[in-house]
Amino acid sequence: MGKTTAAKVFRELGVPVFDSDATSRALSGPNGAALPAIANAFPGLVINGTLDRKALANLVFSSSQKLRQLEQILHPLIKRARAKFLSAANRQRRKVVVFDIPLLFETNATDQCDAVIVVSAPAFLQRQRVLARPGMTAELFKSVLARQMPDYLKRVRADVTIPSGLGRAFARQRIKKSISTLISS
Repeated sequence: MGKTTAAKVFRELGVPVFDSDATSRALSGPNGAALPAIANAFPGLVINGTLDRKALANLVFSSSQKLRQLEQILHPLIKRARAKFLSAANRQRRKVVVFDIPLLFETNATDQCDAVIVVSAPAFLQRQRVLARPGMTAELFKSVLARQMPDYLKRVRADVTIPSGLGRAFARQRIKKSISTLISS
């Protein structure tokens, strides 16, 4: 079980989940709110209203300046979408919600959370899972890891760690326990 599967389990257990990656894809997808700014900032990468995501990834992960430029476009829009999600959850009187934010620590978004749950897999398993994704290469994976906080530091800073290398049943039980703990506190 990885982060995506853990988010699915939270949803199955009735916990609303805000998915930052999915929001980013929607914002940069056809007719997405970020697409015009991305087309302007990265000429030639939006063709007939469609972003060439592979070309963009290759560009931004090889240039910290280009990556910051993309983040300056996307992060404010994602933050706005997250605030809208939270507002809706508050109106529904939800006691617990999950923010699925891959760069939670790196973007200093922990101040928006009452508790932090980290899904952690052994390095070999994380590598195996990520490299199985379409379009992912060892080089791109290395550049993605380079901009992330190391897993052991995330675990140290987390309130709860869900080990994802010990099987789905174990991880699911830890997720259920974390929900109970959060609701009762």
